[in-house]
Amino acid sequence: MWIIGCDFHPSFQQIALVNQATGEYQRLRLEHKGGEAERFYRSLAGQQVIVGVEATGSLRWFERLLHELGFQLWVGDPARIRAAAAHKPKTDKRDAKLLLQLLLEKRFPRIWMPTAEQRDARQLVLHRHRLVQMRTRAKNQLNTMASNEGLHPRRRAWSQAGQSELMQLPLLPWATVRRKDWSELLQQLNHRIDPLDRALAQEAEQRPEVKLLMTHPGVGPVVAMAFVLTLCDPTRFERSKQVAAYLGLVPDERSSGKRQRLGHITKQGNTMLRALLVEAAHVTAKKEPEWRRKYLRLAMKKNRSIAAVALARRLAVRLWWMWKLGLDYGQIKESRSHAEQLA
Repeated sequence: MWIIGCDFHPSFQQIALVNQATGEYQRLRLEHKGGEAERFYRSLAGQQVIVGVEATGSLRWFERLLHELGFQLWVGDPARIRAAAAHKPKTDKRDAKLLLQLLLEKRFPRIWMPTAEQRDARQLVLHRHRLVQMRTRAKNQLNTMASNEGLHPRRRAWSQAGQSELMQLPLLPWATVRRKDWSELLQQLNHRIDPLDRALAQEAEQRPEVKLLMTHPGVGPVVAMAFVLTLCDPTRFERSKQVAAYLGLVPDERSSGKRQRLGHITKQGNTMLRALLVEAAHVTAKKEPEWRRKYLRLAMKKNRSIAAVALARRLAVRLWWMWKLGLDYGQIKESRSHAEQLA
């Protein structure tokens, strides 16, 4: 069996490998351009191979290659890998050797990785989210133009009536070009987002766990799908605090001795899901009186941003408990269980 420690870079990789059967040891630098790395791994086809790398970007093609060859790819936690280093100097050769050492000593901090199907479903949610962000920018530009021309706040500039009124205004030449371009871009984005919304709704209907989470006020197919596809398995987390930490919704802490210092949230994890949870928390606060009271109390005590993030964390915990226990919103409200109190 070949054990390979791979310090992966976008354009090359530095590897340290050993054959456990013969004891053969090598250190190689493989360039990605020109197929040098691919040729090397294909030369090991038919043998048992374990490759250990740090979690990083630009790995998709490498994962597909190793999966095609039947090799095992272990992805490790970069922070824990770095903490295992005995020396402060850091080079590519040292990193590859460290990865190999952790694999051989069975101390490699392997992390969970989603399947190819789960990643592909994430692309649907992410692609729609990016297009919606672009559409929001287009709407804001049109609304700014309408406001400058005295149309605000009678109508939204992106509504049909607002568009008609805005297009009838006499503007200077370049302002007319700007109005025309943003209006056309908005229409194009709407045409591209509509089929994605239908596909997302169809995908949500095929997933029982997504339909379960959608029973919560303020949670639609977008938020529910993003939550399910980000966590993938509720049993990965033992406690609700781990869920909040995984999503970056816990405060950063710099405490020592008797002094406790809590800062802003860590913002680790999935940025898109964190933003969606904040938006959903605002909607939930409008629909649920209990959430509304909590939001107003925190907003008066701190500020509205902190209040919204606090509700987003509460919503994430609530959704996790609903998913883990298999209870819809009505059931978890009626049960008044310990899980509901924690949520």
